[in-house]
Amino acid sequence: MMKIAVAGTGYVGLVTGVCLAENGHSVTCVDIDEDKVALMRDGVSPIYEPGLEELMKKNMEKLHFTTDYQQAYKDADVIFIGVGTPEKKDGSANLSYVYGVAEQIAESIEKDCVVVVKSTVPIGTNDKIEEIIKSSLKNDVNVYVASNPEFLAQGSAVKDTLHASRIVVGVEEEFAGKVLREVYKGFDAPIIVTNRKSAEMIKYASNDFLALKISFINEIANLCEIIGADIEDVALGMGYDTRIGNRFLNAGIGYGGSCFPKDTKALHWLANFHDYELKTVKAAIDVNENQKLKLIKKSRKYFDSFKDLNVAVLGLTFKPGTDDLREAPTLVNIPLMLEDGANVKAWDPVGAKNFKKLHPDDVTYCETIEDTIKDADVCFIFTEWDEVKNFDLTKYAELMKTPIVLDGRNCYRLKDAAKAKVIYDSVGRESINAEEYSNC
Repeated sequence: MMKIAVAGTGYVGLVTGVCLAENGHSVTCVDIDEDKVALMRDGVSPIYEPGLEELMKKNMEKLHFTTDYQQAYKDADVIFIGVGTPEKKDGSANLSYVYGVAEQIAESIEKDCVVVVKSTVPIGTNDKIEEIIKSSLKNDVNVYVASNPEFLAQGSAVKDTLHASRIVVGVEEEFAGKVLREVYKGFDAPIIVTNRKSAEMIKYASNDFLALKISFINEIANLCEIIGADIEDVALGMGYDTRIGNRFLNAGIGYGGSCFPKDTKALHWLANFHDYELKTVKAAIDVNENQKLKLIKKSRKYFDSFKDLNVAVLGLTFKPGTDDLREAPTLVNIPLMLEDGANVKAWDPVGAKNFKKLHPDDVTYCETIEDTIKDADVCFIFTEWDEVKNFDLTKYAELMKTPIVLDGRNCYRLKDAAKAKVIYDSVGRESINAEEYSNC
């Protein structure tokens, strides 16, 4: 068992800390928010992540939460940095929080330790962190800095950590690699040890490749609509090729969240900084921004304007299984609807509370899908929650004023939509029953 401190209790920091405790280590999680720390001490997770709160409560004897970073860091064997690296206006990563933690570590540690950068940071950042710590040390101790990027997805973060596809460790000294092998002993994943810059690049290259894959299939989907092909059949045929694989081939209205948008822009910015352009990454960014407006553009086939229309919105978060709204398509689409005069009713099983902070008065929030679509002129599906995918299609025709369903996540089979007699317009597939309502 090792004594571990974790800086930051967001998706990366808290999940990492809880999973390390589950693996037998004594873990102290540090955050500046006293209210948040008080919640966690009571076994309450401040973020929505399936399975996380249960694991917190199970390991409360090994988990500690505090705002006192000096106490947490001073005698830790390993300190993980898991604070945010938000996007700046120019697309680069804001590293002020990471550097701030590095300075706190330097003034606090009283014994040799390994500092592990879990946050997603541009290539070369670990070198800078080592420089900050070593130049600011208050005590005569040895510090080893390692890169250990995370590969968790929101909604499956606990599983992705405990049963990761791989654990990447970037070190410059053999000792740091040995310590991290001990930290992850018992985890169900292969460990890849490389140098720090390679580890940093593995994270960005992985996320940006997945973003490229999503943008590619969305472009193919858009062309499928034009020429009369079916994107689901196309993706199925592609997915059987083991060189391609079937994951991240679901066409829709683009990616969102805390990783893909930020990481594509950060790597693109980094390349530009070194006078090099990543053309494929730039294309993925451009395609994704345009794809977010796909349903709004589709709606123009049925309405010239949203003025005085009752608009139903199903799903507010960027993906199911999370309450995270970062870069969600709804953040772009709903304001456009409201500006155009729409009466918007929205449903989301966990994301409504967060969305209400942004739109407290101009959106009506409903507890059920039925209440949301009742008397609606059009329904937009932005998130593929199971409740939406399993919803009885005939209820759209039964409850809506005009049963026009614009589905940005391809939740339903075309033959089921035709049978239910709804106007169904999805992504990369033929429109169903649209000709019958050409004068809407």
